[in-house]
Amino acid sequence: MAHHVLRILVAVLALLLGGLALTGQLREHTLVEQVRADGALVVVTRLGPTTLYETSEGPAGMDYDLARSFARSLGVELRLIIAESKTQMYRVLAARRAHLAAGALTLADERREHFRFSTPYAEVDQHLIYRRGEPYPETPEAFAQATDTTVRVAASSQSADRLRALAPDGLPAGWEISTDANTRELLYEVWTQAIDFTIVDSNELAVNQSYYPELRVAFTFEQPQQLAWAFRRGGDDSLYHAAERFLAGARDDGTLAEIRERYYGHLRGFDYVGARTFLRHVTERLPRFRELFVRAGEEYQVDWRLLAAMGYQESHWDPDAVSPTGVRGLMMLTRRTAAELGLDNRIAPEQSIMGGARYFSSLRQRLPDDIDEPDRTWLALAAYNVGMGHLEDARAITEGQGHDPDSWADVREHLPLLAQQDWHEHTEYGQARGEEPVRYVRGIRGYYTLLTRITDPGRFRLDPDASPDDRRSLVARDTGLVRLPRVLEVMQ
Repeated sequence: MAHHVLRILVAVLALLLGGLALTGQLREHTLVEQVRADGALVVVTRLGPTTLYETSEGPAGMDYDLARSFARSLGVELRLIIAESKTQMYRVLAARRAHLAAGALTLADERREHFRFSTPYAEVDQHLIYRRGEPYPETPEAFAQATDTTVRVAASSQSADRLRALAPDGLPAGWEISTDANTRELLYEVWTQAIDFTIVDSNELAVNQSYYPELRVAFTFEQPQQLAWAFRRGGDDSLYHAAERFLAGARDDGTLAEIRERYYGHLRGFDYVGARTFLRHVTERLPRFRELFVRAGEEYQVDWRLLAAMGYQESHWDPDAVSPTGVRGLMMLTRRTAAELGLDNRIAPEQSIMGGARYFSSLRQRLPDDIDEPDRTWLALAAYNVGMGHLEDARAITEGQGHDPDSWADVREHLPLLAQQDWHEHTEYGQARGEEPVRYVRGIRGYYTLLTRITDPGRFRLDPDASPDDRRSLVARDTGLVRLPRVLEVMQ
């Protein structure tokens, strides 16, 4: 009897399992489903000015923002693993410790056997870099013949592929492919003449050239390189396809363009003389006023380096500066604005800096509540220069042309129209030199970036002497914008 009952139970169980299988309830979860079930997308990246770095507002970087947006599209939090090089990023991905790698990776042919690359999200040129005043080759062919030079590039990159292609029979003694080099270190080595040349991507040169103003481009290699995310090959490709859909949507809805503008919108052209002058003034003039900028930043909740960048754009940190229109002092306050702020001496450095910080803070608060950062800051800077009335006119024109009045990138394109009669005669506040606030904001963004790099260089590298807890806390805190993991893995 017991045996008979057991056979019945087995038969019933088989029927149940068969039914579940037919309805798909016993199938394995896809990778996307596993990510959603775990509540986290694990991305391996690296620190750098184009990838990931820490700011007073929390983590930032083009690759970070893009990965964060992808995680949000999946309805999960972003979990980061920080590697120290591109080579290490691939190792982490191969070891299945991350779902994808996102750190300004160029499509690498030698990696395609083991990794699958997404549709590119950006395109960059590759430059041979040398120091101003030194001899340099003008073509790849001439460079290939200069075998008595010293060259160093990063491994797992198109730069390494370039060297191998130029020297198919083996690298000359002075040519090195380094597994632990990063772009900033390579540029620094050229700048200090530790090596003669390196090869870097144009986006990484753009964010570093003002910091090392003597660097120059010898020539640009043909065929721009494409930046993409990397995934492991084989098995489930559901996450790869989800990423492809996300990137296509990001291109169509303007998300990619918005992120690109955030990090590269101010990098237009390079002024060698201006960069050298700024770096000299950082040493010679800024120390006198730095504590005032810090105090004003703390009181009005503005990064002191942004205030200092405003001061430099306005007066080059000269308290006796006078503009052609009669505004004076470090922060170039008009007589009317100074009176409204209750200042009795707009030339005095402390009153000028504190007054400028207070005025800027009030402009930022007066903007509509639904304008997010960093657009809120860039729009407030434009208002500081051209006036809130003219800014509102430009925002109205922007909206009337079918663009976003809350986007600095869109408003920036329409501000110059205020100088044209066909446009300003229909505005409330009339004519304005609309190109000036565009140049003004671009200049401040450039100085602010440089000041951040100078005053906090550690944000772009892992400190080998720091404790594991300190290293993990580098970008692990909750920013209020995205839920970061409580424990951030860092490659040791």
